[in-house]
Amino acid sequence: MDGYVQTLSGGKTKRYVQMLDICDEPALIAQYRKWHSEEYSWKEIRDGIRQVGILEMEIYILGNHLVMIVDTPADFDWPSAMDRLATLPRQAEWEAFVAKFQGCSVDARSDEKWQMMERMFRLY
Repeated sequence: MDGYVQTLSGGKTKRYVQMLDICDEPALIAQYRKWHSEEYSWKEIRDGIRQVGILEMEIYILGNHLVMIVDTPADFDWPSAMDRLATLPRQAEWEAFVAKFQGCSVDARSDEKWQMMERMFRLY
């Protein structure tokens, strides 16, 4: 494994880490991967993520377990940003679309699906 190159922001940032289990069906996992690829992901969703102040977002997968890492400016307010994100163009449509892979309600917002994780170790 070569690892992943990170872009440094040049200032203080916050990092949020969340997890979500998706449906444990290989065909659905393959489709979920497809719809999160650079080629097939919806431009409006990527734009909206940046519009609410998110600097970087990554999703990692192992089987049907997902971990999302979100980097934001230090003064980022998660609840306010998620409220705003939910109102942006195509966001509700996207959440309903990916709900079939996530096994949740089509009305659920992103912040209702993804579970915030607590950091328990850091190499200081």
